[in-house]
Amino acid sequence: MVETLLIAGLGNPGSQYTHTRHNIGFMVTDLLAERWGITFCEANSFDAELVSTNIQDKKVYLCQPMTFMNLSGKAISALMRYYKIAADQVLIILDDADLPLGTIRLRPAGGTGGHHGLESVIDHIGTNSIARLRVGIGDAGKTQITSHVLGKFQANELSCLEASLQRAADQAECWVKQGLQRAMNEFNGAVCPVEKEN
Repeated sequence: MVETLLIAGLGNPGSQYTHTRHNIGFMVTDLLAERWGITFCEANSFDAELVSTNIQDKKVYLCQPMTFMNLSGKAISALMRYYKIAADQVLIILDDADLPLGTIRLRPAGGTGGHHGLESVIDHIGTNSIARLRVGIGDAGKTQITSHVLGKFQANELSCLEASLQRAADQAECWVKQGLQRAMNEFNGAVCPVEKEN
């Protein structure tokens, strides 16, 4: 029997949010789609952009909820119900302002860390035992958190951002092919040196 997996990248729809820190989940899933030679299509019944492919003996769905971040769980839970995907077959990719830019961290379960998108997912599916790949976007410092996460990356951050996206995509592919534990062991941690402010 073919195993079905779901990788959901969190973000906000609309061109004004493209390349903002909060949309790093979309960036990673866009990169995965590009690697796999597939293109997202509108799945209006799920309020999502959706595409699927076969990897090894698995059917893998890539999803980008179009519900805005705070309602991400609505689309993801609907997809899980329709395709009969269990929580342990789902990977959520999201931004994390508590991690430095250049750090990624995959965990099998846990709290929300104040992330409203992940909070929505947990509320809708009824468990926090769901794998989440957090991609660091750097802390807000003196900037108000909403302005920080909805802001775009600075020019001096772009090379580290690209390295983070590539590494996160590698980790997601490892999760598909070799499982959660291997993906955590091989990829968690710093992707590029963390720059300290003067």
